[in-house]
Amino acid sequence: MLKTLLIIVVLAVLGVLGFAATRPDSFVLQRSTTIAAPPERVFGLINDLHGFNTWNPWALKDPTTRLSYEGPDSGPGAAYRWTGEKLGSGRMQIIESVPGRLVAARLEFRAPMEATNRVDFTLQPEGSGTRITWAMSGAMPFVSKLMSVFVSMDKMVGPDFEAGLANLKAAAEKS
Repeated sequence: MLKTLLIIVVLAVLGVLGFAATRPDSFVLQRSTTIAAPPERVFGLINDLHGFNTWNPWALKDPTTRLSYEGPDSGPGAAYRWTGEKLGSGRMQIIESVPGRLVAARLEFRAPMEATNRVDFTLQPEGSGTRITWAMSGAMPFVSKLMSVFVSMDKMVGPDFEAGLANLKAAAEKS
């Protein structure tokens, strides 16, 4: 009986590991919303990382997180680092900036897990407002694939994107 149970457990673990291995090697996560403000106003709240961190959902989750800024105030080369108990540590640097249209960044997580992702904020005029899409993409190493068997990246991070876009909307529409 014990031997049969052990064989079932081993087969189940091997099945989960095998299934994880078939998961995609990369991910893309995105959310969009429409903001009743011109693209230039929305762009300013993303392209300047000091402004970004007034609505960034992760910066707002843990007020004890320490932020430090590097490089120019905005645009390519602007960067910030964070360190906190709840959020771990990492760095984000703007790598591309097209006024009123796009801000792209390299997002590096150092703790609790290491990962490097690309983040894109794409802005499109929509009537007198702006349609913004926040996307993140990156590699899915085996550990991430295994985690995604139980909790999808979309369910882990998607609600934070939605909260961030709501914060951005409130900030842009208030200005």
